[in-house]
Amino acid sequence: MTPQLATALPVWIKIGLLSFGGPAGQIALMQDEVVTRRKWIPAESFDRGLAFSMMLPGPEAQQLATWLGWRLHGVVGGLIAGAAFIVPGAALMLLLAWIAAAHGEVSAVKAVFAGVQPVVIALVLAALKKIADRALHRPEHWALAAAAFAALWFAGVPFPAVIGVAALAGLAIGKLRAGGADAVPTAAEAPDNNGTAPARLWRHLAITLSLTAVLVAGVFLSVRGLVSPAPFDDVAELFLTAALVTFGGAYAVLPFVAGQAVEAYGWLTPEAMLNGLAIAEATPGPLILVNTYAGFFAGWGGGTGQALATGALATFYTFAPSFALILAFAPAVERVSEIPWAKAALAGISAAVVGVILNLALYLAEAAFLPAGGQPEWAKIGLFAVALVAVFWLRIGMLALIGGGIVAGLVLSGVGAI
Repeated sequence: MTPQLATALPVWIKIGLLSFGGPAGQIALMQDEVVTRRKWIPAESFDRGLAFSMMLPGPEAQQLATWLGWRLHGVVGGLIAGAAFIVPGAALMLLLAWIAAAHGEVSAVKAVFAGVQPVVIALVLAALKKIADRALHRPEHWALAAAAFAALWFAGVPFPAVIGVAALAGLAIGKLRAGGADAVPTAAEAPDNNGTAPARLWRHLAITLSLTAVLVAGVFLSVRGLVSPAPFDDVAELFLTAALVTFGGAYAVLPFVAGQAVEAYGWLTPEAMLNGLAIAEATPGPLILVNTYAGFFAGWGGGTGQALATGALATFYTFAPSFALILAFAPAVERVSEIPWAKAALAGISAAVVGVILNLALYLAEAAFLPAGGQPEWAKIGLFAVALVAVFWLRIGMLALIGGGIVAGLVLSGVGAI
């Protein structure tokens, strides 16, 4: 049963406030709230939306939230769901960026981050299990997940290549399971053979992308007309470019953003950029909100007001293309799933997503527990073990776990353990 928009709004806000743990935890939270608990959207549609979001540049969790909102209430619903997913984290990111810039090292904030990180990793592993249970139904799906992980973790294969190969593998698997028949739709299988629906889809796509281009150009030209080009032109150039190459999440594009923000523009130091990533890991919203942090520092030389403006613009330029792409293609997500070859390709992508998320979980664990050039963080590892018990055996809720991590971090910092 489709809810009223007013009924869905508090749920989108709740997801935005509790979307800790990176894409795995965020996707699992959306699944629990929208599919499992409220049954607003079938699990099959949720999976198709996730797989399609993984194919587009931009943060997949934010695009999935936008598509879910569109699925329930059209473009307005998509904009509301997507915005609710990022606004709480972006606002908090701006606040913490100001603290970092104005007050330097804050021991209490560092302690909070140290306590939350192990909890977040445990939540990611729990989410990973749920997603694997949905996507890995056959031995070949397990093999695809393992291959995707190995390609990313050991070989450093670019994420778009992993997804492309997974789609081709899904096609091959579908063809083999169909007994070698061509995996293309017949006239009876292909929907809307008269061309009317495809024409509407192309018109919708063209209008959505054109309106977004006009909006982005309007913001850029308005800012240019009100203030001097520097640093606003550089903010637009960097974060629009980053938005269009963000395949695989924040970690895939972070080296590019850091290289430009630190080395090319000199907005902040490498240490400050790493602090921004830590903040993004410990706050709600997609990890790509680290761009908000870097954008804040782009304007810090001109005072707090300019820094808030550049941070807000960095957020806008980062997410405007993501909204445009998922809303432009939203009507095609369900239609694509009706085509046999597309369904097989998406099944391959869904299986590979499990390996992608495992790669992310291990990356986070390595960063949190084994800092480069340092000793293992045994206090964090111990807290991680406790968090695993709380997640898998005690089944404590996410909000309570995050709160417990904050308290634990402050206590461990107080006794000098971290």
